[in-house]
Amino acid sequence: MVKNWLRRIFWREGSISARFRNCNIAILALSFLLMVMVMLGAFYNVIKQVSADYAGRYASSSAEALSAHISREIALMAKTALSGPVIDWMTNEDDEEKKRAAFEEMAGIIRGLHSYNLYVGLEKSRRGYKVEKENTADSMLPIYMLDESNPIYDWYFKCIASDEDYMLNVGIDNLLERKRMWINYRVVHNGVMLGVVCTGLEFSHVMGELFFQFGKRYNGNVMRGLIIDENGIIHMDSDKFDNEDFLHRELRINIENEITDQIFLTAIKSHLDNIEGYFASRSPPTVVKLEPGPYRYMTISPIRMTNWSAVILYDSSTSLNISLFLPVLAVTLILLIAFALATNAITYQLIFSPLEQLVSSLPSLKDNKNARIYGIERNDEFGNLSNTILDLFTKANYDALTGIYNRRFMENSLQSIMELLSRTGGMLSVLMIDVDYFKKYNDAYGHEQGDTCLKFVARALSVSVTRANDFVARYGGEEFIAVLPHTDEAGARAIAQKVLENVRKLNMPHADSAIAQYVTVSVGVTTGVVTHAQSWESYQKRADEALYASKQNGRNKYTYLEMRNA
Repeated sequence: MVKNWLRRIFWREGSISARFRNCNIAILALSFLLMVMVMLGAFYNVIKQVSADYAGRYASSSAEALSAHISREIALMAKTALSGPVIDWMTNEDDEEKKRAAFEEMAGIIRGLHSYNLYVGLEKSRRGYKVEKENTADSMLPIYMLDESNPIYDWYFKCIASDEDYMLNVGIDNLLERKRMWINYRVVHNGVMLGVVCTGLEFSHVMGELFFQFGKRYNGNVMRGLIIDENGIIHMDSDKFDNEDFLHRELRINIENEITDQIFLTAIKSHLDNIEGYFASRSPPTVVKLEPGPYRYMTISPIRMTNWSAVILYDSSTSLNISLFLPVLAVTLILLIAFALATNAITYQLIFSPLEQLVSSLPSLKDNKNARIYGIERNDEFGNLSNTILDLFTKANYDALTGIYNRRFMENSLQSIMELLSRTGGMLSVLMIDVDYFKKYNDAYGHEQGDTCLKFVARALSVSVTRANDFVARYGGEEFIAVLPHTDEAGARAIAQKVLENVRKLNMPHADSAIAQYVTVSVGVTTGVVTHAQSWESYQKRADEALYASKQNGRNKYTYLEMRNA
């Protein structure tokens, strides 16, 4: 009876997720009971102590999280500084057309920034602009003049005078009345200083996230987190997370005035004295034991891409002596291994084995849209997944009207083909094909017959391309494209001629054609040796130029143009 009950609970046909859940709950419950029994026996040996390794990792991870955020913002500012439209406008500030192009470029970049705007200072006119993504190019007007005698613009002139690509500073956004960390990036073109672009990270939204744990879990004298710059000025303090003056006003608080522990001050001074520019790579945190007091340990972790550091102070009475947990850890490890093995066996049978079969059957879809993949007959989650994949693959890669590949498949496949060919210097041929006077055909015979015409043309093109790696795709409207890897000029010309002949053989009447009484096509052909510097667009455009030549020279023919070197 028990055996039958267990079989109904765990092995009855139905939802895989339910069977997996039931098995895991049972195994986890047994493991948990054993773990609790062991921990209760060893719990009296637990002594609260600080784990320097834990706080060190916390400081390091906090610093790296901020580094990643700053790196992303710096990359976007670099993109702005190197943008052609931005450089063109900064070179000729009063050109309205260049101004609009620069605004569109900067508005697109702002969408990726943490901030909603960026500021631009131009060296030639000493004008300052504010760019907001919600505004228009017409609203991008000078809002201030960069006066070298006014301290409020020190950020600009220090950045101009710097040898670094960018500089960081902390200041108040006077327009928004917010304290920010500013990323100021120099714009230099052909050795000429054009100006500075900058954006700001708001402390309350960005840096506050790093020490959120301190405000909710580590309040009181347990732990304290700070961010300081190369001069020891505190820019973030978990004890002041709710202090509006600290977050939104430019207060200069030196760490030496906040903490008086001599060992702490000596370690901080040594760290600050050794800072030379921005930290280029991730460094391990420094752990220092302090004098007896509210905090017994501190860690200092450099923040990469800046000359700032994360400082964590913590009390030793709140952690646990890891050595006392060794017996518990040993037993726990054994239990977890047993749990992992049992769960792995069940998971493999229920999920991974069917998934492997499904994955191994997917490549067949690339060569045959009618291929049957594993699981489509099942009535569980894998059945739904398999049928959904098949449906999505068909919709994503095949043209709904003609049944041949669509443009999306062509772009992805052609890019992959070019990457492979570029490694060996292989040849690639591309054909652009257009139905002659198709608009007149639609006007004369109707759109329904026009769709039928495209279907027959697509079929004729498909039979013209027979090699396994060659394919034809609908590029758009009445345009098609044929991709022929490892095909030289002679082979491409032969295929182009075959395309013309197979379409002519359709003998589909076209009374309004200026060149024949039946449907014809024009073809553009190009061939080249693929290099790393080329893109699939370059081959398409060259083939399109050849197609245009065919149309100009009477249609119903092909024109070959050799691929230009990149």
